Amino acid sequence: MTRVAIMQPYFMPYAGYFRLFVDTDIFVIYDDVQFPKGGWVHRNRLPDQQGKPAWLTMPVKRMPLGSSIRELEYETAAGEKWQARLRRFPVLDQQDDALIAEVLELGDSPVGFLERMLRLATSRLALPFPVVRSSELDIAPDQRGPERVLEIVRQLGGTEYVNLPGGAALYDHAQFEAAGISLTLLPAYSGNMLSMLYRLLTEPASEITAEIRRNLEPGA
Repeated sequence: MTRVAIMQPYFMPYAGYFRLFVDTDIFVIYDDVQFPKGGWVHRNRLPDQQGKPAWLTMPVKRMPLGSSIRELEYETAAGEKWQARLRRFPVLDQQDDALIAEVLELGDSPVGFLERMLRLATSRLALPFPVVRSSELDIAPDQRGPERVLEIVRQLGGTEYVNLPGGAALYDHAQFEAAGISLTLLPAYSGNMLSMLYRLLTEPASEITAEIRRNLEPGA
């Protein structure tokens, strides 16, 4: 049995997202789908100087409607803008941690940066990182929604598709069963919902990992 997860590359998401690295054999970075401007791909919330949640947003260009995640580009002078934004958050401005140096380095492309952040986080958490990008697969551009997900799972030899609880509103068990693929939705997450970036700078990674693993079972 090969378990596959397919998710957009969120910027240092909450710990519940990282359950997918634990509970699957292949994690697909869903980078060839439309960039959701109001989502969590390019931003997350961290406590500001008043201790209130505030947005930390990557300096990406305004893209034409329908642009995919992998087509994202940085704004002009992105490095300077990014450093100024990071300084708004005390945990990022005062930490002498190698992770801060990695966050400061945007690299050549937003999707590359997002993948690197996920890789760094899983490394700190001692979790596997069996990742491929959906843009590396041969998926017809006219395939969308559940059919696109099913085709990705098929191409990777998957027998089970694992998704977060929000997938209940997107996917139908009967449709997956008809395709010969099981659909598994993880239970609601009962742990800390703060960005993994903040948590890795303020908590022992081993305790976060233990929380992630506990939340793989219903009623955790």
